[in-house]
This record gives sequence, C-alpha cells and structure tokens, in this order.
Amino acid sequence: MRWCCAALVCVLLWGSLPAQRARVPCRHLEEEPNGSRRRGALVLRGSWKGCGPALQRVQPAESRPHLDKVQQAYIGPGAGFAFLGSFLTLVAGFFLSALSLVLWPFRVAWRAIRRRKGFRDAQVRRIIFLGLDGLDPRLTERWMAEGKLPNLARLAAEGSYTRLRTTFPALSPVAWSTFATGVSPARHNIFDFLDRNLKSYLPRLSSARVGKPERVLRIGRLRIPLSRPPLELRRKSQTFWKILGQQGITSTILRVPITFPPEKFEGRLLSAMSTPDLKGTQGSFAQFTTRVEKATFENGSRYPLRSAAGVFEGEIEGPEDSFLESSPPLRIPFQVIAQNGDFELRVQGRRCRLTPGEYTAWQRLTFRTAIGASAAGLVRFMVTETAPDFSLYMSPINIDPERPALPISHPSFYAAYLANLLGSYATVGMAEDTWALNEGVIDEDAFLEQAWDIFAEREGMFLHALESTRRGVVACVFDTSDRIQHMFYRRLHSTSKHAGVIEEMYRRMDALAGKALAAADDSTAVFVLSDHGFCAFRRGVNLNAWLRDNGYLHLKNGDRESGSFFEGVDWSRTRAYALGLGGFYLNVRGREAQGVVAAGAAATQLKQEIAEKLAALCDADGAAPIRNVYATASLYRGPYLDAAPDFIVGYNEGYRCSWDGAVGKVAEQVIEDNPKAWSGDHCVDPALVPGVLFSNRRITAADPGIEDLAPTALRLFGFEAPAWMEGKALL
Repeated sequence: MRWCCAALVCVLLWGSLPAQRARVPCRHLEEEPNGSRRRGALVLRGSWKGCGPALQRVQPAESRPHLDKVQQAYIGPGAGFAFLGSFLTLVAGFFLSALSLVLWPFRVAWRAIRRRKGFRDAQVRRIIFLGLDGLDPRLTERWMAEGKLPNLARLAAEGSYTRLRTTFPALSPVAWSTFATGVSPARHNIFDFLDRNLKSYLPRLSSARVGKPERVLRIGRLRIPLSRPPLELRRKSQTFWKILGQQGITSTILRVPITFPPEKFEGRLLSAMSTPDLKGTQGSFAQFTTRVEKATFENGSRYPLRSAAGVFEGEIEGPEDSFLESSPPLRIPFQVIAQNGDFELRVQGRRCRLTPGEYTAWQRLTFRTAIGASAAGLVRFMVTETAPDFSLYMSPINIDPERPALPISHPSFYAAYLANLLGSYATVGMAEDTWALNEGVIDEDAFLEQAWDIFAEREGMFLHALESTRRGVVACVFDTSDRIQHMFYRRLHSTSKHAGVIEEMYRRMDALAGKALAAADDSTAVFVLSDHGFCAFRRGVNLNAWLRDNGYLHLKNGDRESGSFFEGVDWSRTRAYALGLGGFYLNVRGREAQGVVAAGAAATQLKQEIAEKLAALCDADGAAPIRNVYATASLYRGPYLDAAPDFIVGYNEGYRCSWDGAVGKVAEQVIEDNPKAWSGDHCVDPALVPGVLFSNRRITAADPGIEDLAPTALRLFGFEAPAWMEGKALL
C-alpha cells in the first residue's frame, strides 16, 4: 500500500511541483566558447554565507537592524526566494501532469530500447560508488591492521586498496566535482567554497547562484514576480552519469556534493553541498533564550524569549517576503508551555512535547507571504537548558522535500518520493550543525545524536537505491565521516569520554561498506572512496595579515585590522589579498575593478617573490606553517583558469587558513590558536591528506587520482572517456 501511495504522489508531483529549471550549462569543454563561459553569472546581494567551515559573520539578531545589509549578509547561493516565481506555475503543472501520463508508455519503451543498447559492451551491469567523505588512509590502515574494520580489510584482500590522490586544494567541493567530471578545477570551475566578485571583492558561494525574477509587477508596496528566479550551477563540464544517461544507462546519485541546482539527465538525483536552507543560507541555527546578556555568534542568531507565568513566547524568523518592497523577514510566533517540569511547543496550531536534551522529530513550518504564497520548511527543536534560564535550540530551516521551494532533486518529484517512502529528512547541503557546537549552543552529545540521525536518513536512501537499482550506477556520499572528524579530532588522543568517537565512526563506516558489498553480485563493481584525508587544525594563519606586514596589502588610515569582507582595505595600494580556504589572489589591473598589478611579466615576478617569502614563514616556536606555495598556473590547464586563485597554499599539518582570513578580514596577528571545537581539517598541502580507494576489482594503476573514477565508470560500461577528460580508467 505504501508503494502505491508513493507512486501516486510521484505522478501528482510531476506536474504540481514548481516547474523551475536550473540554467545548467553542461556541454563539454570543447563545446563551450570562451565568451560564453561566464554568461549568466549573477552578482547578488542579500543572503550570504560560507559553507564547508561555515565562513560567516552574523551579528546578534537584536543588533542586526542597525548594520549595513551587506554586513548582515550570509555567503549563500543568492538573494531572495521569490516563492516559486510565477502565477502560471499551477497551470503549467496541470498540463505537464496530463502530458506525462499520456507519454508514459512511450517513455518506458524508449528507455528499454536505449538500455539494451547501452549495456551491449558493458563489463558490469551495475556500479556502486560509496563515498565516505574525509576517510583518512592513516587511520583506516591502522584500524584495519588491528582488525577493527573487517569489511574494508576483506575488500582490500579480495579486491584492492590504495591511497587516492586528491585535488589542489584538498577541499570537498573541488574534489567531488573532479570525481563527477574527471577533470581538474580549471575545467570544472570549482576552486574553493568561495570565490569573489571582481567588481566589489565581496565573497560569494562558488558553486551556485540563485537570482531574483527578471520581470516584476509593482503595485504599491507589492512586488509580484512574473518570471521564475534564475538558478545556475557554476560547476562546468559534464558528469559521468550524464554521459552514461545519453547512452541509455541510468544512475541514482544521492547527496554527491556540488549538485545544486540539479541538472537534467537520465536518472535520479538528490542535491547535496551548496543546497541552501529556506532562508537562502548554507544552514543557520537559532537559539531562543530568556538570557539577557548579548551574544555574538559567528554563525547563527540568538532571539529573545518572553516569559510570563510558565509561558515562553518567541518568533521564528524565516525567509524574506520578496513580495514586499523592503523584503522583511517572515515570522512565525510560537509558545513553549512549562508545567510541572514538562514542556510543550505550540506553533501554527500544532503541539509537540519537548524533552530537555532530546531532539524533536522533524516539525513542518509554513511561511506565508503578503499575497498568500507559502513555502514549507522542516526544523528540529531541543531544549538545552531549563533553569535558571530557559533556552531552546532550533536547527536550520531545511527546505521541505515534500514541498520544495527550490528544486533539490531530479526529477523534481524524487525528493518528495523519498520523503513519502522513508520519512522526512534533512535537505540543507551541510546538514550537521557544526557551528551550533562551535558556538556552544549545543554540546558534543547533541551534535553526535544529530549527526547519526542524518546518517540514518542517508543510509535508508542508499539501501533503498541498492535494492531498487539492478542496472546502472548508484552513487552516495556520506558526510558523517567528515563532520565528526572536524569536530572531534582534538579528542582522538585524549582521555575524555569522547576519545573513541572517531574510531567508532570508522567502525560504522566499515559496517556500511559491508552492506554495500552484501548487495553486490559478480556483475557489480564496488568502489569505496574518500575525497581527502584528515589531520589536526591547531593554529590558523591569516594570510591577509601577513600580506599587510610584508607591504602587499594596505588598510586605510594606517589601520592594523579590517572588518570582514575587506572592509577598510585600500585597494589603490594593495597588490595581493586572500579569500577562501585554498589560496589568494593578486590585485590585477584589468581583472579586478581596482587592480594595480600589471598583467604579464610584472605579475609573474610578483608571484615568485610572494611565494618565496611566504614559504619561509615561521611560527613562534620555529615551526613552519606552510609546506609549499603553488602557483595555480603550474597546476592546471583549462578554460576557467582565470577564475582560480593565483596561489594555492599547502599548509603543514596542524595549520590552516584562519577563520578571519577566510572571509577577507585582516587580523592583528598573522598566526593564532584555533580555539574552536572544529579541530580537524584537510585544508593543507594535498600531499599530506590523500583519500582512500577500495574496490572489489583489481586496481593496478600507479598513483590513482580522484579524477580517474569518472573514466573508470565509463570504461566499465563499455565506453571510452571523451578526449577532454583528464582522468584515466583504473581497470
């Protein structure tokens, strides 16, 4: 009965869900003229936020109205939400539903014909890619040798195991984009979590853009959109699953990073990293509290609770109402009723029991605009303290997969299909709330519970895909391995109660690999891989402070420190600046709006000078924070090289770009301690953090890289990789 209901929901949702289509240029590189590769790029203000290590500066909620809007902003995919854009959506949805029903028998027959053609020369009937983000080879090899990872050990013994070369830099959006396309960053255009606006120098999310409707009807204070908001996936080139789909081989792609907005191809996809929350950020928590003291969170917001006679009252701040001239945030009032030590949440006519220290199930929130349009989100609550003050944590407002306000899957009904089949689930790109733990809003136990709940949601999707996909590709990436190492690396060699958390996580990942192997037969190729490894992050290097001290960056009025986003930088005298986690840039004349460095020989000479000086940097104890400084032009060749940082910095183990430096802030100190729970990282020299690669097939290639997986998938299905792919088949 449940299957029938899910199928009915899918048919209805095919037409009734928003008919938005991402503007995704997916031709391969030879087909992309240089003049078109920047077409459609949007310069956006509004909802800004950093992902990955959540590069954000957010003031307390009560103080933000007094700040400049850009300073309030997150670094996210874009501004506004536009709430589905057009009055024609429902009409178009009705006709699309009817048309899909009429064409359904013909589509099935055509797919069957193409499938037989696609498998004619295949060596396998199915490929399973199990991505375990951040699984480190040193820890993996150690615990395999100790007998603690039996499934991975068996896979290595019966098939193969090798370390897997990662990308420059060793960042998840970069590496997984290379996994998907088989090309280096200069060919897929993803170099970091962030890139910069060449006119304003402001940071923006590198992977996606969400724009505002181009046509708007103005009626007094109302703003009625007459067109859909444009969406753009900034990753270029073609994915191997799209190429396979053109040959009749379908794929199920679950939560592989940098897949928002979803591209159209022959298969199913649920988006991952860079998928925003309902507010348009990469995931912003909320703390509601009776505490009167101020709090400045680097990520997230604190909101006041009014208390009277055992009743706590507050307001949930949602997305902006883009139908009004000033785009005020939408708000939902709520109450918490306290009686005899019990707590009950009342919101939008629904009641939910609150047990201190425990998460609620997913709760749906519906935000309604001035004209009645609505958008649905999912949140979880947890009471974090009850006396003397009362505090309530709320997760980021995830886009509701049953009623997505933006496209988060392909086909558009696939997200709702999974929710109806398996239950509600997190949809934001970085679902584990690392910054709530960083800020002390939740504790380590609460973070672990949340992380494992999200893991269970993902595992259900993965196992369902393995069961239902007998031919083609199943690829799923699990973030839990990355997030737990980020937040608990400092506990790895401690005596605290969480000292064994990372080892337990590796055991669980091993059990997951065992389930994938159990689902494989002789005609199935299995690959278990990670995009990079891990190491400690004890000290942060503020490259902008170093550039200031060495005369390459100047602040106005002779200041020593700047605000975030380069506030106070004197661009007329600045020759270099740092942004993001991977590297930094020259301020080139004719490229940056206020560039001062002449392109050509002068820029080349300056690059060499800076690289030599920076490589000689020493910490107070004489340690070398930087292992190598790479000129990007020596690493890559491709049509998007001009968008890359001019330098990639290869930090030594224990060091990384500082939190302030990543968002364009010039700090007083060049090197400082990292005091946060986020104590493990991989933003170091890529040679120090290779990934892992296991397979039930024998891999004999020397020095395999993550770019080799895409051509390997094509070869296994009987197709040669296109000439523009840089990777080589491993088998």
